[in-house]
Amino acid sequence: MFVLGIDPGVSRCGYGCVTGDSRGMRAVSAGVITTPPADPLPQRLAALVAELRGLVAELQPDAVSVERVFFQTNARTAMSVGQASGLALLVSAEAGVPVCQYTPNEVKMAVTGYGAAPKAQVQQMVQSLLGLPERPRPPDTADALALAICHLSLAPRLARVAGAQS
Repeated sequence: MFVLGIDPGVSRCGYGCVTGDSRGMRAVSAGVITTPPADPLPQRLAALVAELRGLVAELQPDAVSVERVFFQTNARTAMSVGQASGLALLVSAEAGVPVCQYTPNEVKMAVTGYGAAPKAQVQQMVQSLLGLPERPRPPDTADALALAICHLSLAPRLARVAGAQS
């Protein structure tokens, strides 16, 4: 399975592509999409959606894993994350790619075994699980890779549960 993880944000939107399964995974691509803070919001959102469409078209993932907007103490940050998340969901739906959303705590639990793990621990585990020579940076990239790892780890269980409920 090939999963595109997206850590949404308007200023910095992390992405990470991972292939494999829960027994072995490999990073294929990772990075951050940025938009100029001085540009008007509509132009920034248009640039972000164009970049996301390009990623999905180029990489053709089997699934997209997006961070669920769960709780933010800063309302402006929550709005920004929500807008970028909506674009990621839209692009995935347009391309016919299944989407799963995970809260930060679910991702941390899947990657580190501890739902309140600090960012440094998540980065270290992403490095270890993917056999990377160094910790992925910036944190947006590490978080996106962690989202992909989370889905690869949980997808088989989610499929079994869905099958049992049919």
